[in-house]
Amino acid sequence: MSVLVKPLVTEKISALNEEGRYGFVVAIKANKIQIKQAVEAMYGVTVEDVNTMRYQGKVKSRNTKAGAISGRTASYKKAIVKVAEGEVIDFYSGI
Repeated sequence: MSVLVKPLVTEKISALNEEGRYGFVVAIKANKIQIKQAVEAMYGVTVEDVNTMRYQGKVKSRNTKAGAISGRTASYKKAIVKVAEGEVIDFYSGI
């Protein structure tokens, strides 16, 4: 199981990046210890703190010839990781 799904690159998270906090979408069953170990192994930084949030998928609906179809987007878990003072994670280095 891959713990880190993808990094979050939004305006709100980018503002936190200057404080040394970074956001990731993580596997729903991953715990804080696994998230900390995965970030330290992948980016070579020291993680001080991990905060997690679980999000319920949004309800979506659309109209078709057969009638209204409603469903739900996938649920996901988000983690905000604080790294040690002076350390930086560069998401754009591989581009």
